[in-house]
Amino acid sequence: MVVVTTDRLSGLRSLMESNNVQAYFVPSEDSHQSEYIADCDKRRHWISGFTGSAGCAIVTSKEAALFTDGRYFLQASQQLDNNWTLMKQGLPGVPTWQEYLVKNVEAGSRIGVDPTLITAVDAHHLINELKPLGSTLVPLSENLVDLAWGNDRPESPKDKVFVHPFKFSGYCLDDKIKDLRAHIQQQQGLYGQVVSALDEIAWLFNLRGSDIECNPVFFSYAIITQDEALLYVDRIKLTKETEDHLGSDVTVKPYADFFSDLGKLKAQGKKLLVNNKTSLAVELALGEENVSEERSFITDAKAIKNEVELQGMRDCHLRDGAALVHYLAWLESQLLAGSKLDEVEGADRLEEFRAAQEHFVGLSFATISSTGSNGAIIHYKPEKETCKVIDPTQIYLVDSGGQYRDGTTDVTRTFHFMTPTDYEKRCFTRVLQGHIAVDIAVFPSGTTGYLLDPYARQALWKDGLNFLHGTGHGVGSFLNVHEGPHGIGIRPHFNDTALAAGMTVTDEPGYYEDGKFGIRIENVILVKDVDTPNNFNDRGYLGFEHVTMAPLCRNLIDKSLLTIAEINWINAYHAEVLEKLTPFIKENNESLAWLKKETLPI
Repeated sequence: MVVVTTDRLSGLRSLMESNNVQAYFVPSEDSHQSEYIADCDKRRHWISGFTGSAGCAIVTSKEAALFTDGRYFLQASQQLDNNWTLMKQGLPGVPTWQEYLVKNVEAGSRIGVDPTLITAVDAHHLINELKPLGSTLVPLSENLVDLAWGNDRPESPKDKVFVHPFKFSGYCLDDKIKDLRAHIQQQQGLYGQVVSALDEIAWLFNLRGSDIECNPVFFSYAIITQDEALLYVDRIKLTKETEDHLGSDVTVKPYADFFSDLGKLKAQGKKLLVNNKTSLAVELALGEENVSEERSFITDAKAIKNEVELQGMRDCHLRDGAALVHYLAWLESQLLAGSKLDEVEGADRLEEFRAAQEHFVGLSFATISSTGSNGAIIHYKPEKETCKVIDPTQIYLVDSGGQYRDGTTDVTRTFHFMTPTDYEKRCFTRVLQGHIAVDIAVFPSGTTGYLLDPYARQALWKDGLNFLHGTGHGVGSFLNVHEGPHGIGIRPHFNDTALAAGMTVTDEPGYYEDGKFGIRIENVILVKDVDTPNNFNDRGYLGFEHVTMAPLCRNLIDKSLLTIAEINWINAYHAEVLEKLTPFIKENNESLAWLKKETLPI
């Protein structure tokens, strides 16, 4: 659905003129640099009409440009009206948003930005690039999109915060703060640390919330010193259980007091540690001279799951796999019986199966239920008004996940319920070969996901095929489904963090043909230590343990392309799926029969 943005842009441009800025930058993120955001923070969505989770907008007096990556090229092209130019990031000749501001905006311009929505790192890079042109980045005290949005802008959520107990976290609040304080103490001359990322705060305090759909986080800031642990959250969100959990060692202050308290620390000359994704607004409030920036200690600690969290991930994926089996068995039965079901009805039915599982809290992201050509829209979200009826004669892709008290899931399966073409089978099998190559990889400690990414693509490359998204992302433990700092992909930042035992990551190669179909196979895998016959330079070696349990589509496999080792992997995986899921679905004869059929040896 295309939203006409003419009036919205006119309102924003009027505000730009009154604030004497010639360009305005609108990122996707909120003031905590969250990837997924609450409705009240969907500024780029409101001004552009583009609903994808990644991208940014730049508005000048005459132009409006939307920048996004390969996951969203097709979606953005369908959602933007003719006021907008789509900038396909990563393609030859397409500037980055920073380059656009340097090359397309007149020299000597003032470029407006909400300083809470841009990181200090990005802001300083941009300032340096603009300086030779005489242009400046202007932090504005009010967000101009919010002003243009006016009374139609949704209110900030006020949902309750709840405790994430030790039986699920495996790491108590006191020990987490103790370890963080020890890290701060190692940095000479520091008073404390600012924590602004919502998932870091939730993890640190062993709390969860629901302020952002599908993400169990809550709006908050924190400051940790050697003597105090300050949590800035509106007290109306806290229950007695939550307050008892925080105890007397944590001081709760109003969310709105955070920046004024930073100003007080600035006046006292206190120097604080911040991570490299902290907003420009935090730096401005503290003073650049009072900020010490580093890669986040909390993010690194959170990425290495403890044994309780790892077991929780294994356990929740069994229940999640059972839900997916119930759904796919039901869907195939309905479609082959001639029932007409649209993509939204499919997604809703899958959520019902998940909701019946123990410890279920909600979805981990909006379900991608896509038939035929909609599968080529990599982050497609079906809407009732525009979605398609699921066609059993075409490929069906479902990418979905759940939030459970003991873990977070993210799984993609691609099925064809009738007779696929030879070409569709070949494409699917090439994707499957890439998936297997990552799953069975053994690699030296210190290896990054950037170096492993070609494993997922080599089989596709043999046929001259590829995909325009990363191969894998970290997954939280009852936290955000997309979690850093690690991942598997071709972007340079994937080379910054080595994979380590205890990390979670997805294995999700794919292939997409616009207007025809999409294929993706995704499991969550755990990084583990591996015993090898030798240990060159005593470096140690790592591999993966897959925890996602759901059948692969036998109907789409071209066995002639597979090696004996790949055939053995598929059969062993399916035997494992059958063994582990049977206890969870044995009371449902239809689901059990479908599972047995789909896990037969190939």
